[in-house]
Amino acid sequence: MRDDLGDLALPSDVDLTNCDREPIHLLGTIQPIGFLVAVSADWVVRRASANVGDHLGQDAESLPGEFLNTLLTREAMHQIGGRLHLLRGANAVERLFGVRLREGGIPYDLAIHLSGELIVLEGEPSDLEDALEAGNTVRGMLSRLHQAEGFEGICREAVRQIRGLTGFNRVMLYRFDHDGAGEVIAESAASFLPSFMGLHFPASDIPRQARKLYERNWLRLIGDTEAQPVPVLPLLDSHRQPLDLSLSVLRSVSPIHIEYLRNMGVQASMSVSVLRKGRLWGLIACHHNEALRVSFERRTAAELFGQVFSLVLESREREADQAREAEANRVHQQLMAALGAMRPGSQSLTEFLELLGEVIPCDGIGLWSKRGTAMRGHAPTIEEFSGLIRFLNRSASGTIYATHKLGEMYPAAGEFAGRTAGLLAIPLSRTPRDYLVFFRRAVTNSVTWAGDPHKPVALGPNGARLTPRKSFAAWQETVEGQSRPWTESDLLMAERLRVTLLEVVLQLTDLAERERQAAQERQEILIAELNHRVRNILGLIRGLVTQSRGHAATVDEFAEMVGGRIQALARAHDQITTDRWHPAPLDELIRAEAEAYLSGGTDRLRLSGPPALLEPSAYTTMALVIHEMMTNAAKYGALCDRSGHVTVQWAFTANQDLEIRWTEEGGPPVKPPMRQGFGTTIVERALPHDLKGEAELHYKLSGVEARFLLPAGCVHQSTADGPLPRESAAAPAAPREEGFALSGRVLLVEDNLLIAMDAEDQLRRMGASHVDVASSVQAALRLLEHAPPQVALLDVNLGRESSFPVADALAARGIPFVFATGYGEANAFPDRFRTTEVIGKPYTATEMRQTLQRRLAARGN
Repeated sequence: MRDDLGDLALPSDVDLTNCDREPIHLLGTIQPIGFLVAVSADWVVRRASANVGDHLGQDAESLPGEFLNTLLTREAMHQIGGRLHLLRGANAVERLFGVRLREGGIPYDLAIHLSGELIVLEGEPSDLEDALEAGNTVRGMLSRLHQAEGFEGICREAVRQIRGLTGFNRVMLYRFDHDGAGEVIAESAASFLPSFMGLHFPASDIPRQARKLYERNWLRLIGDTEAQPVPVLPLLDSHRQPLDLSLSVLRSVSPIHIEYLRNMGVQASMSVSVLRKGRLWGLIACHHNEALRVSFERRTAAELFGQVFSLVLESREREADQAREAEANRVHQQLMAALGAMRPGSQSLTEFLELLGEVIPCDGIGLWSKRGTAMRGHAPTIEEFSGLIRFLNRSASGTIYATHKLGEMYPAAGEFAGRTAGLLAIPLSRTPRDYLVFFRRAVTNSVTWAGDPHKPVALGPNGARLTPRKSFAAWQETVEGQSRPWTESDLLMAERLRVTLLEVVLQLTDLAERERQAAQERQEILIAELNHRVRNILGLIRGLVTQSRGHAATVDEFAEMVGGRIQALARAHDQITTDRWHPAPLDELIRAEAEAYLSGGTDRLRLSGPPALLEPSAYTTMALVIHEMMTNAAKYGALCDRSGHVTVQWAFTANQDLEIRWTEEGGPPVKPPMRQGFGTTIVERALPHDLKGEAELHYKLSGVEARFLLPAGCVHQSTADGPLPRESAAAPAAPREEGFALSGRVLLVEDNLLIAMDAEDQLRRMGASHVDVASSVQAALRLLEHAPPQVALLDVNLGRESSFPVADALAARGIPFVFATGYGEANAFPDRFRTTEVIGKPYTATEMRQTLQRRLAARGN
């Protein structure tokens, strides 16, 4: 670039950054419409513009060193001194209008500001023909501005008012984008001029340092692009520094900008800054195709209007922000309310994704957390999302991260740009981080520029500078692979949402901790119950063996008798542990529990009462109570010998509660227990605690008596005439067993050695030639490869694995098989095995024979 400042050389490299580096506040010249004098604190002149003699009567070369009061009247000095004391802040400029600087001279309009240690005084002749009443004028302008409705309405009104005040034939409202480029969003222009409405201008049209000056100096006028600038003398001070003219109202213009305006056909221009929160939001840009002088008083009115317009815009945006804030509060309250009603086991934000997707406009949303990943709407795949999370962990640094050009920041995103081109990520935890991520799809955006935004590098009339483009005709550019940009409002909402979500995460963590503690407590109760039941079962089995020993003539008869009773005990246990998803009959529950103890003496259990169905939530609790009562009766009460009996009666009360009375008679005399065991605790506390019912237990000498009350919500009267059977699949009729025998090889998959040995013996007695035993899936598949069986018996649960892979291999070979289970997990079978025969453990030889016979008969074997 040309050296306009003597020894202060400017860079000569020609590229797009020249405009950003040009020291436009240090050009050392002013416009010729007025003069400039810079004085020290003791009012000694240090610098003056070259044309000062035309205004103050003394040439610039001889002026430095003179006292300012020798040039100006006492009254002028008094007014200037008074305004000087009003200066507040680094960017303050004070104004005076109609001041006569010399005796008998014309009045001047003055601007006073500080530049370093110097007081800068700028003056220009007052326009005596301008009858502007600034106060009334601005008041009327503001009144019409406040009457405008909506954002577009106040923008249109602002440019109309400025055009009417200043006389420019084109006034535009120019809004900056996030990257410094801008768009004309409102325009008032003479009818003979082409419209710039909707056109975009690149960031280089208004360089970075110019935007900084617009934040310090609200108004900038260029009265005539053809006028020759006036130098400020001396150009450099004793420290070889030019005068900083950042706040000067007469500062001259960069030659590049002059060339730019000439190319647009503009001879006079003015700009009024529009600030939001102290940052440049936009400009009210004024153009005229001829030289135009706007008086200092009108410019001051325009500047005041621009300041109020900035406040009105900020107020309108604040109202929009408050509306968004209200929406955030609504979401916050919904989240908190939903959290309070969250069902047990919910420990994730997953179920809130649809609600969260309404807060910030997006096309898809995803949650990444250690508890799992969830996606909604248009979003990457799980694998693609995993790569994005690694990118965020490198780039986001624990803060909200937003980009509408994901492909540029993360090249791998180019593969799924059609689904995700922009994202906004909210971190929810420390490393490794959980994220809530909003996605936006790519949009094809056609931007209409005012001419080709790529300025050609060429030698212009001002030397080796970046020459501004000469055409401002509409020039369209299509942008692809980008989403809609995230607005400042989106980012503010994301920050607010992050605070809410962190509170939700803390609540979820607290909820999970409470559930963990509750689960631990339940586990301890279950362990105690399991220990109690195992001891009862072992004791009962021992009693069965002892009592049966004297009544069997042979070992086989003894084994069959004991096996039958153990099988009855297993069925009773199933009644307690199996989930009941439908109401079930009370009398069936009592009979099933008593079956293991009656040994055929059904007359020893006497039941009476209307048909009553227990709800699933009450069935298991009541089964537990009845089991304890039956166990105690068999050990110590009416069922411990051959003479006693148990009577159970029930009836519905007026409130539709169910009252059950248990009476034992005919047994040995009863003595109250010396201590209260776990079983007694279950009987007395289970109904009051779990069902909010009642339980009374009395140890009378003639026998135990008990009273139980089930609330109406736990039980209801059946409409059937008799007890309702449980819902179950109709079992096929058992085939005749005569003549049935296995003839080939059998595969037995069982991980318990004793059960495997017992089953192997039974299968051999049925005629199996070989029984191949496997305790794992891998072992079973190896046996299957070497020796295919005639039929297979598969234990479902093999510890850490299931036998379903073995079943698949058998099915693929057309080999029949039967499942065996002791855990009641048939409901968890895959759909393909729901109709397969299942034997319940512990199984008898008869049950095994019948099931295998049905299975082989169905396959034609």
